[in-house]
Amino acid sequence: MRKFETSKQFAIDMDNKDPLRSFKERFYVKPGTIYMDGNSLGLCSRDAERYLLEALENWKTHGIDVWSHPDVNYFLYQDKLGELTAPLINAKPSEVTICTNTTINIHKALATFYRPTKERYKIIVDDLNFPTDRYAVDSQVKLHGYSVEDAVRVVRSRDGKNIFEDDMIEAMTDDVCLILLPSVLYRSSYLVDMKKIADAARAKGIYVGFDLSHSIGSVPHDFSRIQPDFAVWCSYKYLNGGPGAIAGLYINEKHFKLGPGLAGWHGNKKETQFDLNQTFEPSEYAGAWQTGTQPIFSMAPIEGSLRMFAEAGLENIRAKSLNITAYLMYLIDEKLRKYGFSYGNPTDDERRGGHVALEHDDAIRINKALKGRGVVPDFRYPNVIRLAPIAFYVSYEDVFNLVDIIIDIMETKEYEKYDGNRGTVA
Repeated sequence: MRKFETSKQFAIDMDNKDPLRSFKERFYVKPGTIYMDGNSLGLCSRDAERYLLEALENWKTHGIDVWSHPDVNYFLYQDKLGELTAPLINAKPSEVTICTNTTINIHKALATFYRPTKERYKIIVDDLNFPTDRYAVDSQVKLHGYSVEDAVRVVRSRDGKNIFEDDMIEAMTDDVCLILLPSVLYRSSYLVDMKKIADAARAKGIYVGFDLSHSIGSVPHDFSRIQPDFAVWCSYKYLNGGPGAIAGLYINEKHFKLGPGLAGWHGNKKETQFDLNQTFEPSEYAGAWQTGTQPIFSMAPIEGSLRMFAEAGLENIRAKSLNITAYLMYLIDEKLRKYGFSYGNPTDDERRGGHVALEHDDAIRINKALKGRGVVPDFRYPNVIRLAPIAFYVSYEDVFNLVDIIIDIMETKEYEKYDGNRGTVA
């Protein structure tokens, strides 16, 4: 049972005990800013910068030989990054590859695993996932000649905030062939029991995939235990890979012989790739799901960040994340509820991702007022201010100061100076 106190000195004392406190100095945190939006775009680190500048220097130095020079060898860079990423989900390096973006990786996975028959052609989704997943699912069923209304089974949340695993399992009827769910809900921070879902799907012969975009780098996953068929994720949130950074793809090794549903020349066996044959020979690992030439400048910052994860230890990151989000919820309970605030995320550690979903009826204007005071949160319609105290670069004192700023905004009614219109990028 955690015990917190409301004093600033308590926050300072927790920072002094924080084993990750030195990492903040390695990030570019703008002076006078409390950055609470790392669940949308992680901050740039000096480590990421170093690897990006090194990649640029390698291009300047080696030219075309960046692909094959023994000191560089970017031709297999996706394998190196896959090996660095694999421990975050406890997968085998051969099961992880780095490529394209999250949406395209969903399409790659669905093109591989969505093999509808007359008897089994439906895909289960939830109604709270980030919409790109649904757009991809709808596109794929239409490409196969089915109507979305018939082939896509939407299991709706009972409360509009959480996924209820039993409802998903009940929906796994004999006409379902695939299920795609998020690991963590982007609004409420609800952490799905992936093993329960995967076990039930496997027992019914249903392929199961997860979108880890809002959990990877914040929540440890054990894919050797969960055994999903596939997973996708972005690298610019908790992984701090940079704006629009290249994404990730996991393919369970038992499916390597299936080969990719969408093929490209970088998925070809490396031994024969430059034979440039007109017949595709898929690699016998997740690298088979590569398509075009990899964008090195999008990949290099991720190497710096992933090496930082290995240094810090994901278990340490998770421990701080759980503690600092619990501390933020404690301060909300103690100091902010009288102003009409609550939170819509789970309080149970086993069910909470890496952010707190602060709720208020006037969230749009309060969010704008926070930005005006040097706090960087983000808003999700209609009433959620997402606050992500990232373990690497947000301190307990930052959280204390954040709550003090909110109190001042409410006491002075500073938020009333702002309009209630959300921006294009909320």
